[in-house]
Amino acid sequence: MALNWPTFFTRLGSAIVFCIVMMAGLLWNEWAFMALAALIQFLCLRDYFRLVQKINPDTWMPSWLMAAIQLFAFGMLALVFAAFHFDMGYSIGIPLWPALLCVPVLLMLLAVLSKKTGLQAVLESFGGIFYISLPVVLLLCLRHQSLVLPLALILMIWMNDTMAYLVGSFIGKTPFSPISPKKTWEGTAGGAILTIAGAAVWGHFTPYYHMTDWMALALCASVAGTAGDLLESKLKRMANVKDSGTLMPGHGGALDRFDSLLVATPFAFCYAYLFMDTLHLTIF
Repeated sequence: MALNWPTFFTRLGSAIVFCIVMMAGLLWNEWAFMALAALIQFLCLRDYFRLVQKINPDTWMPSWLMAAIQLFAFGMLALVFAAFHFDMGYSIGIPLWPALLCVPVLLMLLAVLSKKTGLQAVLESFGGIFYISLPVVLLLCLRHQSLVLPLALILMIWMNDTMAYLVGSFIGKTPFSPISPKKTWEGTAGGAILTIAGAAVWGHFTPYYHMTDWMALALCASVAGTAGDLLESKLKRMANVKDSGTLMPGHGGALDRFDSLLVATPFAFCYAYLFMDTLHLTIF
């Protein structure tokens, strides 16, 4: 696959802007990152609903249900942020989590009773909660623990995406998946190897955590990130669209840009929680 320089520079420019915006939100303060996380969640959910409506155009999907899911998702994010920021995990989390969970249950009953395809609409809506909102909440948890963790994860995903594109452009010959014909095994493997190698170098010189931890996080970013890209590509194929939106030049919509991060974040969070002994959550 020959390297398309205009496409490469367009994608690179969008990726640089993406990294700058994300790092600004991460490094400024927790409120800035909360606002950025809420914006990412809103835009990705909007793109997700557009895709599922194209995939199943006969499904009844009222605007009030989509708005309610957006509000519920923001409520989850705000609750976790408040628990962390005001150090009131138990006093905020225990009383309000059951109350917050009552909202989707009531919406589910209302939607199912309203139309024949109400149950399908509810399942699709809550698919967005697990696919988009939960990873954003976990990213906020990582940011609360240490800004180094989400910052490194974002940079690793960016590096894996860029290196896979470059390696695949120069030596890629073997198609990786029919879901994404432009991906090659050579590019995918090259991106993962270079990302893990870069994480090893970073881990060797940084005082934060161990080198093996950074390599494991790089593995999450490359493998789970690639899976996230394929998942979103599958949704687009089912919807018969090229991009989920037109927000970012060279990358399409917000979901096109954050697809890898959404799937990689839960794996990175689980690794950090289980093996790095860094996360001690009291909000659930």
